[in-house]
Amino acid sequence: MSDTDTDTTDARTDGGGTGIVAPDDETPTWRERKERTEGLSRLTYEYFERARREDEDLRRESDYVERDVLAFPTWPHEVIRNLAIGSFFVGMTLFLAATLPPHIGAPADPGSTPAIILPDWYLYWSFGLLKLGFLNPELSILGGSKLMADRTYGVLANVVVVGFVAIVPFLNKGAARRPVEQPFWAAVGVSGVTFAFTISVLSIKNLMPMSVNLINDLAFLLPIVTACVTYAVLKTMREGYMYDLNRRYYRLRPPK
Repeated sequence: MSDTDTDTTDARTDGGGTGIVAPDDETPTWRERKERTEGLSRLTYEYFERARREDEDLRRESDYVERDVLAFPTWPHEVIRNLAIGSFFVGMTLFLAATLPPHIGAPADPGSTPAIILPDWYLYWSFGLLKLGFLNPELSILGGSKLMADRTYGVLANVVVVGFVAIVPFLNKGAARRPVEQPFWAAVGVSGVTFAFTISVLSIKNLMPMSVNLINDLAFLLPIVTACVTYAVLKTMREGYMYDLNRRYYRLRPPK
């Protein structure tokens, strides 16, 4: 290879690459990019196109099948991407708000109490815990009266549930990223989500076309059933998952 070819290669590539990505000294400035752009869509296209080409460079130059991780600068790469994604969701929210406006009911009448009083939907689970009076036992040693009022019992139930949710991250200190890696804690999470749903149904049991006793039973039995099913399924999948993971690990990092 002649000196001319060497100079041409050095000018085209940045550090001996494949020449797909422009060298740093030839990267256009923000002003030059702004003069030739056609709006946010053009900037977004340039970002993803450069990211794809740099990713391809790494794949070709890497010694292993698993490539190194490449980072991008915050400005303008990450800012443009986040701006594009954020603009899309904001636009969809404004579109739905304009085309499907929420129904506004009649103003509240302070002189009459409504027949059904419910909190916002995301507080149904807490409202359902206040209706656990059927679990508050009547003690014969107290002459058939309850140890505490149903209202106090419901408040303590909220404290117990919130306290359990807060302490779970301190109990599970593993580094698993997938449910199949820790079936037990995955089952705990599924049972918690199921319990939040069933206890929310319990809060509006007077509106459900079901037996009240059946709703009370399902509120506590259904989370246990879903936890057992989740644990059993993930436990059977774990052996095959770990086998594939180990095989992929040794294929990517062959022994020297």
